[in-house]
Amino acid sequence: MRCEWGLQGLRQLAPESDAVIVVDVLSFSTAVEIAVARGATVWPYRWKDESAARFAAEKIAVLATGRGAAGYSLSPASLRLIPAGTSLVLPSPNGSTLSLSAAGTPTFTACLRNARAVAEFVGGAAARVAVIPAGEQWRDGSLRPCLEDWIGAGAVLSMLPGRRSPEAEMAAAAFEHFRGDLGRALRECASGRELIERGFACDVELAAELGVSEAVPRLVGGRFVEGGHRSLLPRRK
Repeated sequence: MRCEWGLQGLRQLAPESDAVIVVDVLSFSTAVEIAVARGATVWPYRWKDESAARFAAEKIAVLATGRGAAGYSLSPASLRLIPAGTSLVLPSPNGSTLSLSAAGTPTFTACLRNARAVAEFVGGAAARVAVIPAGEQWRDGSLRPCLEDWIGAGAVLSMLPGRRSPEAEMAAAAFEHFRGDLGRALRECASGRELIERGFACDVELAAELGVSEAVPRLVGGRFVEGGHRSLLPRRK
């Protein structure tokens, strides 16, 4: 069980892993979990790409709106009533980019809400697992490691069987440290404060819920679907 940050970490670990788990707690992974749990499918897409509308039309899908606008968006709260069968194109700067970059390695996304479900499924079928905290971005586009994704990755790793790398051990330790008060940790971390100041406190509350979902979102044919089927992964070695 290994853990490295962001796009470069994913590119290093994906080729030598049986499965990749992308963790973007605030808010891509949480949004995907809620949508997939309700029977929707989610197409990750590049951020601020003018071709997104055309792509959505080609897939007969709904294109996510800006956060706070009417409709479905990266705001997990906006997806709580999404109907089963909805196909949603969901651009994001971090989680989507990573999800589209695993180069054929079976790819899942997890948050605190479904960490146990994803860990139990992937851990039962894959011997070498890479857990990738997405992180945020500084204004110059460089990676900003963030507490919520470190905790989220640690939640998954703490529930995965097998030997952990030192980095994975540290992530799991971070999760155990904050486990007793995840709501406070997410409210007070930099990303959580930013969302609350913008009026999205409900998103932070939803993201802090631990183990409330059985959804296992897996990238199949370019979109996240319910992927909890053993046949979709190589046999555990």
